[in-house]
Amino acid sequence: MLAPLIARLLSRLPSQCAVCRAWPSQTLCEDCVLQLAAPRPRCQTCAIALPAGTRRCGACLLDPPALDSCFAAVSYGFPWSRCLHEFKFGQQPGWARPLAGLMQQDPAWEALSERVDLLLPMPLSAQRLCERGYNQAAELARQLSPERCHGTLLLRLRDTPAQSTLPRSGRLRNLRGALAVDPLQAPSLRHRRVLLIDDVMTTGASLEAAALALRAAGAREVHGAVLARTENAVG
Repeated sequence: MLAPLIARLLSRLPSQCAVCRAWPSQTLCEDCVLQLAAPRPRCQTCAIALPAGTRRCGACLLDPPALDSCFAAVSYGFPWSRCLHEFKFGQQPGWARPLAGLMQQDPAWEALSERVDLLLPMPLSAQRLCERGYNQAAELARQLSPERCHGTLLLRLRDTPAQSTLPRSGRLRNLRGALAVDPLQAPSLRHRRVLLIDDVMTTGASLEAAALALRAAGAREVHGAVLARTENAVG
């Protein structure tokens, strides 16, 4: 497809900052990144924001998730929610490069990236992939580490009902049986350290379902990394 290639080429040209409108600039200027995407303390296993000095949230202590660790670059809110909406629903795959850059500027990303063998984007159903024309998680993963990105190893077997109004338990029920490892590629997972990539994490149900499928297929470690984490949904 030419659209993602053209978008990537255009994203390298000087333009106007999408946040502060400075000109000339890259899509996200350095000042906006420094002011609005400063790293903050987060739970090691669900990435929700925490007070300084706290390593894990109460929900993860009571019910540890299947992820060994989880990383989020920013909280879901202004201006990143608007940028993500354009990336996800606005037919603008060129956002992948600056948004991946937001993830890479966090010191925690480097340590996590060095730890893993494979990057697996969260898959879309065939229906949603057809509607959007691209998988935003796959676009991010390719920007983050093209040589380690494997976009067909984790499969979504069916579409799931809208989950925006459901609690975590309801989302997990929705996802039961929806994610699986490609049986022909499953041997490549044995004893490997895997990093799941997605754009937004709300309750963590999708990452949890994916992590369980990967562990069942023999993955040694499963970590998660998202661009943005909502801060009001740990249940």
